Amino acid sequence: MTTVDPRNQDIHIYVNGELRSRAEARVSVFDSVVQGGDAVWEGLRVYDGRIAAFSAHLARLQNSAKALAFAAVPSSQEIREAVFETLKANDMRDGAHVRLTLTRGEKITSGMNPKLNQSGCSLIVLAEWKPPVYSDEGIRVVTASTRRNTPSCLDSKIHHNNLLNNILASIEANVAGVDSAIMLDLNGFVSETNDTNLFMVRSGTVCTPFADACLPGLTRQMVLDICGENGIPAAERNLSLTELYTADEVFTSGTMGELTPVLEADGRVIGNGAPGDLTRRLQALHRKAAWRDGEDIPF
Repeated sequence: MTTVDPRNQDIHIYVNGELRSRAEARVSVFDSVVQGGDAVWEGLRVYDGRIAAFSAHLARLQNSAKALAFAAVPSSQEIREAVFETLKANDMRDGAHVRLTLTRGEKITSGMNPKLNQSGCSLIVLAEWKPPVYSDEGIRVVTASTRRNTPSCLDSKIHHNNLLNNILASIEANVAGVDSAIMLDLNGFVSETNDTNLFMVRSGTVCTPFADACLPGLTRQMVLDICGENGIPAAERNLSLTELYTADEVFTSGTMGELTPVLEADGRVIGNGAPGDLTRRLQALHRKAAWRDGEDIPF
């Protein structure tokens, strides 16, 4: 059962230039995020006075908005200041997660066509007291029948709010009584889980799927960079379920969950059924790098 930090009952949320209480934080029923999930988002994690990969997250948000042809997009500096204002209002400098959402904005009437959007974007900054969603001690997963979107239908490089593809896979995990679901691409190769990127370790080499059907996650890139900095062999390639079942170690990566060992997949025990040595090493290196390379919060 998911628990919520009681401090989150009194948080202040930024919506279109105003800080509002949790009870009063809302957007119009005509907003595009309500009408069609027409929005982009980023997850930010706060580490001891710093926001990890803040500039990279803002750049991806801008790129996603551009790919979807949003108009009147606030600048990265305006969004940065909104995030800082929200964190200051909540006195958050550590142990917090920020859900940053940019929608196409409010429509003049209900409908799908972006021509109905004539007032610019809506910006939401939701900061909560929230630890990583998964335990450092590991998770169990199953393979979902729901396939990950192919770029020929919806490019995963757009970090969009239309998450039904992932939610359907999450439902399969819930029904199976496990923590998360592996999603395959249309060719049957491993893509990612419903909410994280995937890595596996074989004979000392760290492998991860190509960022084709999967999201090219920023934590994923941090892991690849850390491997390069520390002389750990790493590769991007197509990976099969059989390789995952027989890997020495498997772990996931993401802002919400950091690095999480996978102990069991589809009933197969991974390695010896415990977090692996290289996974543990990368967990520690990631947390150091997230703080080291983060952007200072100015209060």
